[in-house]
Amino acid sequence: MGIRKKTTSKSPSVMSHEFVIQNHADIVSCVAMVFLLGLMFEITSKFAVCFITIQHNVTITTNEGPEQTAINHFQHGVKDLATIFFYMLVAIIMHAIIQEYVLDKINKKKHFSKTKHSKFNESGQLSAFYLFSFCWGASILVSENFLSNPVTLWEDYPHTLMPFQMKFFYICQLGYWLHALPELYFQKTKKVSVFLLFGGWYSSYMFSLHVLDLNRLGLVLLVLHYFVELLFHVSRLIYFNNENRQMGFTMWAVLFVLGRLLTLSLSVLMVGFGLANAENQGFDWAAGNFNILFVRITVLAAICLTQAFMMLKFIKFQLRRWREHAEAQNLKKKPVINKGKSKKDKANGVNGVNAHDSPRAKKEKSS
Repeated sequence: MGIRKKTTSKSPSVMSHEFVIQNHADIVSCVAMVFLLGLMFEITSKFAVCFITIQHNVTITTNEGPEQTAINHFQHGVKDLATIFFYMLVAIIMHAIIQEYVLDKINKKKHFSKTKHSKFNESGQLSAFYLFSFCWGASILVSENFLSNPVTLWEDYPHTLMPFQMKFFYICQLGYWLHALPELYFQKTKKVSVFLLFGGWYSSYMFSLHVLDLNRLGLVLLVLHYFVELLFHVSRLIYFNNENRQMGFTMWAVLFVLGRLLTLSLSVLMVGFGLANAENQGFDWAAGNFNILFVRITVLAAICLTQAFMMLKFIKFQLRRWREHAEAQNLKKKPVINKGKSKKDKANGVNGVNAHDSPRAKKEKSS
């Protein structure tokens, strides 16, 4: 009988850290399925609804024509935290699906280095999210006539009531960016990643505008920013496939600067002029009115500082790219010196006198 070899690779024990990391998508799917199954039973349906459906709805009846029509609008409240948690679980599941069935298969074919591997995964995930969010946000802007009539961005402030699509958009956005926290554990990240920094910034940004009832301004700025970021990550994916294709980075650089200028212009137009000249001035927490000078200055200062920080990072990125390009050009122009050949010739010159001297020359040297 042959001796059976012992296998060195062991499957991790159940509920260990390695087990949770390897099977986190299945575990999170089971947790989400528990909430969905809760809708099937009358006892648990009221609890499950708080996690799955949008809460804090307000029904408004309008007299248009002979019949009355009921329109549902939504406010923000404490129950939104449960809904954000559920859609954070959905974001984790979608993240794992895109990683396993799309990005990992491409990585196996391309054989990227470790650095390119992480950057490719980051750009792949963010490209899918930015594309989805940009199309969704742009459709809301068109359907609500925010682009055709920009005055509605600050008219009739405070905007405590939101349509279903806008409220659901903010819930999904917060759920996606908050899922960056558990992803640190699932991906065994030892240092703070760019994805986490973006997630913290986006979450705080959307939460602040959501609480201050500046939802319309936040939606416009997000759609504008997502379009520019989508172009950058798509250009990086194309660059990883073929390093000679860098035209996308040039287009992104131009649109990035224009996007920062347009963001500042819209913010100053709405907050600095629109809300400053509005009739409803004052501070009322219950009514959601924060139209006072201190809040307006704080919002504008936060937006200006954020845009300045992004421009600083952009300038550093461009300077590093130009420096690397200049170094690559200098290496191409620098002549190559064949050191091996010169050493061989030198050795032949020295040894040739001793090895090929005639007997007469040896006698002359000895004399």
